[in-house]
Amino acid sequence: MGGIFKAYDVRGVVPEELDERSAYAIGYFFPQILEPEDLATVQAVVVSRDMRATSPALADAFQQGLRTAGLEVWDIGLATTPMNYFAVCFLGASAGAQVTASHNPAQYNGFKFSRRHAIPVSSETGIGKLELLVRRGQPAPPSPRGAYQTREVWPAYETHVLGFLRLSAPRLKVAVDVANGMATLYEPIFQKLNLDLVPLFFGLDGSFPNHEANPLKEENLRFLKQAVVEQGCHFGVAFDGDADRAIMVDEQGVVVGADLVTALLAGPILERFPGAKIVYDVRSSWATREAILAAGGVPVRERVGHSFMKATMRQLSSPFGGELAGHFYYRENFYADSAIITMIEVLNVLRREQQPLSALVAPFRRYARTGEVNFHVANKDEVIAALAQTFASGKVDFLDGITVEFDDWWFNVRPSNTEPLLRLVMEARDPKKLAEAQEGVVEVIRRVGRDS
Repeated sequence: MGGIFKAYDVRGVVPEELDERSAYAIGYFFPQILEPEDLATVQAVVVSRDMRATSPALADAFQQGLRTAGLEVWDIGLATTPMNYFAVCFLGASAGAQVTASHNPAQYNGFKFSRRHAIPVSSETGIGKLELLVRRGQPAPPSPRGAYQTREVWPAYETHVLGFLRLSAPRLKVAVDVANGMATLYEPIFQKLNLDLVPLFFGLDGSFPNHEANPLKEENLRFLKQAVVEQGCHFGVAFDGDADRAIMVDEQGVVVGADLVTALLAGPILERFPGAKIVYDVRSSWATREAILAAGGVPVRERVGHSFMKATMRQLSSPFGGELAGHFYYRENFYADSAIITMIEVLNVLRREQQPLSALVAPFRRYARTGEVNFHVANKDEVIAALAQTFASGKVDFLDGITVEFDDWWFNVRPSNTEPLLRLVMEARDPKKLAEAQEGVVEVIRRVGRDS
C-alpha cells in the first residue's frame, strides 16, 4: 500500500498504492478509531465521493468493510468534502468519510475522515492507529451486517450555505473556475447569488482535462486571471478538486493571498461577534494579525493543518479562522472549512463597501513576502536547531517548526508532514530588507541541511 496514511488523510496512486482490497480493510478497521461517544447514539457513517473514475469502486469497497464491521452506511453519493462535513452534523452521524484525493492528479485517490460533529481525524487522532490496524490485522471476509441507505442532504445544504448571504445587491460579475471538480455541484447555488457568472471548466471530469485542480499553483490560475480581466469581472474564485479550498483573484487578475482574505473578512465577522478570537496559521502576514486587532478581535496563531485549526477554534469558540492554503473555517458551519461560504462572505464585503477588491485588500499589502519556498532536507531537526541558534537574538517560538520575529522582518521554517521538505515563509517591512534577510536564512538551511 505504500505510504498512503498521511498526516490528515489517506491518499495514494490507484491501484499501485490504494486499491479496493485496501479500501475494504480501511473501512473494516475504521470503527476501531472512533471514540465511544461517537457511537453512543447511532452507529452510522456518512460516505460520499468525488468524480474520479476510481471513486465508485473504492467507496463501495470501503462501505462493505464498514458494514462487515457492523456499522451502518448513510450514502450521500457525489458530494464536496464540505458537504460531507455538513451531512455528518445535519444527520447526526457517528462519523464521515469522503472518497477523494483533493487537488492531486487523476491517478490518485483516497479518504478524508471526520468523527461526530465533523471533528477531524488526523495522524495523531486516528489515522496512525488505522495504519497499524490495516497493516497488522486481517479483516473478516465480506459479510455485511450493518444496514445501507442513501440519504439526501442537498436541499438542507443549499439552505445552510445561502444563509450566509447577507446582501444580494448590487449584481456582481464573478468568474468561477471549478477545474472540472466537485464545485461543479454548486452551480445551483451560484445561480442564486445574484451574479453574472463566468463559468470556467464546469462539468465533472476526474481526468482534469483543462488543468490540475490545485489553485495554490500559480499556473493553474492563468485561465481565471485571463477571464476576470477580459470579461470585466469584479473578482474570480478558483476551487480545488473537492471544493474545500478557494483562492481569490481581484478585478485586475492579481491573486489575493488567503491570509489577506482572512484579514479582509475578520472585520465584518468581528462586527457580528465583537471581541472574538480569530485563528490564523503561522505563515500568515503580520497584516492578518493587525487587521484582527484593529477590528477589536483577539488574534490567535495556530499550527498549519485543519485538525489543529478546528480544535483551537472549538476550544476558543472562535467564529472564524483562515489558513494560507485557502482553507477558511466558520463556527456557524460546525467549525468546518467551506470554500463556497468564503466566496459568499467576499461577496457580502464587496456589496457593502462597493469598492474594488484590489482597493479593499490594498491596506493589507504593506509588507514584502517570499511566498512558500521548499527545500529538500533530510535532517530537518538539525536545520531548525541551527536556525534557532543563528537567529537567537529574535523572538523565537516552536509552535510549528520555528518562527523568529524581529522588528522589521520574520520567518517561519516548518517541516512538511508528508515529504522530506522544509517550507520557508518570510516577510519584511520592505523588499530590500526581505532580500537581505532571506539570504541569511537560506544560507543556514543550505549549509546545515543534507539533501534528501
